[in-house]
Amino acid sequence: MKSLKITINKERVYEEVAQTTSYTGAKMEGDSSAYDRIFTTDADRSQLERFWAESCAAVCEGMKKHLGATEERAEGFVIDLELSSSYDDTLSDALRKDMESFFVMNITGKWFSFTNKPESGAYAEAAASFMDGARRKACFKKKPRRPVYE
Repeated sequence: MKSLKITINKERVYEEVAQTTSYTGAKMEGDSSAYDRIFTTDADRSQLERFWAESCAAVCEGMKKHLGATEERAEGFVIDLELSSSYDDTLSDALRKDMESFFVMNITGKWFSFTNKPESGAYAEAAASFMDGARRKACFKKKPRRPVYE
């Protein structure tokens, strides 16, 4: 078995959520209150914390086949994955990015269910797609190579 430790940085996720909600609110045409309604601020932090906790639980559920230890730290969520000894290590960065993108899309989708309902479904679908991608990468195994003898 191989072990892969992934840390999802909470502040980086919240920054991405803020950028996404800011951009979305600024680009809405015909709704002068969209920016103020959609953009996440520090005052929204307690609600975002709830969505963060739900996202942590969703990752544990989605990756339960490979789940080792998990830990909530000041810098974020740490998950240890137990992978096949044939796991392709070259996928590790992409797997990390899929998980981080899952957090961003999942939190944004949940936020949009309050503030921008028409787009919340698309973000929920994107989050599910990133989780599926992470699962597929975690299950991928390198093809065995036969030894070459001289």
